[in-house]
Amino acid sequence: MHVLIAFDSTQQALRAEMLLEYAEIEIDICPTPKEITAGCALSIHFPEEDLLMVKEVIVQENVEVRGIFKAIESGYEQVNV
Repeated sequence: MHVLIAFDSTQQALRAEMLLEYAEIEIDICPTPKEITAGCALSIHFPEEDLLMVKEVIVQENVEVRGIFKAIESGYEQVNV
């Protein structure tokens, strides 16, 4: 299952992309799903098993995120950061 990070700004999305790639986490940039309200059209998908490492990078580097969401049958569910 994949998890998704939504952002309020493109700058933060691109910064997170760079930091997560540097941490060697497998990520994909994708459009933010319409079910998730965010200020930025870009989101980052990553495997659920990398969630703890992703949270660590976000907190350590003070990346501003709208939220982290897990795909569920009916759409997306927010995960606590």
